[in-house]
Amino acid sequence: MITLREITLMRGSKTLLHDTSLQIFAGQHVGIVGRNGCGKSSLFALLRGELQLDQGLAEVPRDWRIASVKQETPALDQAALDYVLDGDTELRALQRALQQAEANHEGEQIGHLHDQRAAIGAYDAEARAATLLAGLGFQPEQIKQPVKAFSGGWRMRLNLAQALIARADLLLLDEPTNHLDVDAIFWLEDWLQRFPGTLLIISHDRDFLDASVGHILHIEHQRGQLYKGNYSSFEQQRAEQLAQQQAQFEKEQTQRAHLQRYIDRFRYKASKAKQAQSRLKALEKLTVAAPIAAASGVSFEFPEPAALPNPLLRLEQAQAGYAEHIVLDNIQLNLVPGSRIGLLGRNGAGKSTLVRLLAGELPPRQGTIALSQGVQLGYFAQHQLETLDASASALLHLQRIDPQASEQKLRDHLGGFGFHGEQALTPVAPMSGGEKARLVLALIVYQKPNLLLLDEPTNHLDSSLREALVYALQDFQGAMVIVSHDRHLLRTTVDEFYLVANGTVQPFSGDLNAYHDWLQQQSRQANTVASESSSGAKVDRKAERRAAAELRAQLRPLQQQLKKAEQQLEQLDTALQQLNEQLADTCLYQPEHKAELAPLLQQQAELKQAHEQAELSWLAAAEALEQATAEQST
Repeated sequence: MITLREITLMRGSKTLLHDTSLQIFAGQHVGIVGRNGCGKSSLFALLRGELQLDQGLAEVPRDWRIASVKQETPALDQAALDYVLDGDTELRALQRALQQAEANHEGEQIGHLHDQRAAIGAYDAEARAATLLAGLGFQPEQIKQPVKAFSGGWRMRLNLAQALIARADLLLLDEPTNHLDVDAIFWLEDWLQRFPGTLLIISHDRDFLDASVGHILHIEHQRGQLYKGNYSSFEQQRAEQLAQQQAQFEKEQTQRAHLQRYIDRFRYKASKAKQAQSRLKALEKLTVAAPIAAASGVSFEFPEPAALPNPLLRLEQAQAGYAEHIVLDNIQLNLVPGSRIGLLGRNGAGKSTLVRLLAGELPPRQGTIALSQGVQLGYFAQHQLETLDASASALLHLQRIDPQASEQKLRDHLGGFGFHGEQALTPVAPMSGGEKARLVLALIVYQKPNLLLLDEPTNHLDSSLREALVYALQDFQGAMVIVSHDRHLLRTTVDEFYLVANGTVQPFSGDLNAYHDWLQQQSRQANTVASESSSGAKVDRKAERRAAAELRAQLRPLQQQLKKAEQQLEQLDTALQQLNEQLADTCLYQPEHKAELAPLLQQQAELKQAHEQAELSWLAAAEALEQATAEQST
């Protein structure tokens, strides 16, 4: 049992938790929610023994084995499978002891260690690791590749697999879905439901919490309160508490009326919607959460667009790809005012490629893309967070867009995104990922878009801002295309889905539950094909070796090209990290340091441009190699 008794936890001069007491029993699965910066990750650091209390008592059973996800992954030559197995520290300790015993010819000790290895299932450890990697989206041929061959998001999946394979009594997961696509999230939910130990999850993904936990720890106003039930149950309990507070009553009624109007309007045309029932249920849940949204202090809406041309954008027989590699072919898409499209598909299928094509970042290789006059594009993607001016404040970013606007008008707009008072004057450089995401959203909304392209918009956003985004998108009058692993966002804002798979983009007639069924069907078919292949005729080993040698010869130039791109990316990553550390020094932004700051910002801009080009080169090389490998295997 974990016991916190009247604890006070501080970071620097900031008090995160004060006079908080709670108990978490062995085997409980607990979701931890609260605004960014409230102390959720610091609580994890406390449980791992990395932070000391300023007051009170924190007790974790001494014999509990604690596992959590590493936040950094070095560029190792070690194979992905072996890296994951390092998470099973008991297995690795027995392996080292066995090697030492064999070197010393200690027969009795060798036998004893073999018994211990058998007792912990050491002989199926590689199979367990491979199963974890498959569930997280890795292909069989990838598990032998070195860790350094994977991009940052895939390395975080390796870290997650390493934590899951650990023999943990207490598993700590901090935003585990941030680097996963929907199919990997479905798999992780199933795995966590079977996890027998104590589980603490920090997450803003309400659907994920609903499926994975039975308690919610809510941190607010420096206090932690434990609620029984999943996230939806917590919302209802919390809403009932807030509804009793007279000060919130009028805001609550306004929010409920807004949602009810939206639900009524949608129900009127529900017979034509392809996912009407599941969406109506999700929307009606939101009326319960209305007082929570009202109390959050985060609220914004998309202003009415200046124009709504019809159509806004049209793709005709378009083809998208990088270098010589075709990712998507024969794309037909017509976006009109009111189009509300969610993109589904496995990781790497081409969802982000399609969004980049629509945004004009990627020209079509064939076919046409027609953008009507008067289209005002609102494009959100993770790489845009790094294009913000590091030396400029949130207010200055808005002033550059609208120099004629009064400062009060701009401050009011920023307040809806959580930038109050001096926060609106803080330079971008020391901002967190969540603060940068809020600022990018604020800039997009201010420019009155009539076409929204959102690629994982909820990454780094806390629950209150996610809900504010849901409400704002519901009243958006233009067209929108969304890529997101946040199923709550998709259920409550999207009218139709398109499936990106096998190089095509096609309408998908079902809802997210149907997509889950489709994923499982695909997996069963793949397993059947693999089984039939393994039980087929005897393989000509000599011909197989000759074919493998020919394949290696053909792939070698592409592998060398990929390795060169990786090395260039690593060099640029290191340079950017060093430069960003310099720019994080707030003293640089004082007037007397202007001459010192200017060349650093110029260097940062040049490095970012070079990094973007290197990423494109890496992506083109990786996809070309993947395509060539796939062609050779068919």
